[in-house]
Amino acid sequence: MSHHAALQELLHARHSCRAFKSDAVPREVISQILLDAGRAPSWCNAQPWKVIVASGAQTEAFRDAMAQAFDGGAPAPDYPFPDTYTGAHLKRRRTCGFQLYEAVGIGRGDREGRARQMRENYTLFGAPHVAVITCPKELGPYGVLDCGGFITAFCLSAKAQGIGTVPQAALSLYSDVVRKHFDISEDRNVLAAISFGYPDDAAAINTFRTDRAELGEFVDWRD
Repeated sequence: MSHHAALQELLHARHSCRAFKSDAVPREVISQILLDAGRAPSWCNAQPWKVIVASGAQTEAFRDAMAQAFDGGAPAPDYPFPDTYTGAHLKRRRTCGFQLYEAVGIGRGDREGRARQMRENYTLFGAPHVAVITCPKELGPYGVLDCGGFITAFCLSAKAQGIGTVPQAALSLYSDVVRKHFDISEDRNVLAAISFGYPDDAAAINTFRTDRAELGEFVDWRD
């Protein structure tokens, strides 16, 4: 298989995993994923990402802290969340949500069911591991851009090794809780997290796949 074919296979196979087996991923596999992700390009090779990886009891403690934050905390994100979604962005967001809810049997009018499913973000979807990504405040949006590349590379390397991932901006909604829990310095912002582990392929929530826009929807050719 050519390099391009292998990359295409990974890009098409990767998806946001929302149900995991409890088995721990070996440390050497996690280390390789992190090393692979560290090959992502960054402005001036700054490599602004720093990653906290929780496993075992540390994952459980963080899971509890985030669930408590969701149940009674006040949102305090380090980065502003989107003001609104309109047009194609809104349509894609809704379609993804409807697919997710349909996969787990939540009706469109079931607000309690949706709230329960939303809470799953804060229990890490049952994943045995979580990686918290932080970025230096001083680097602004370009540091965030570089960390986005790291997250993509992390997910692709994980998929290549049979590991499921779900990048989660939701956890950064309570950045103050994440910062306190992991004693993150004030000069770094909490950007996102990646819950990961061996995927539970039998779980209904892991059966749906989102589509992707055609070239004409996002490319403006200037020949």
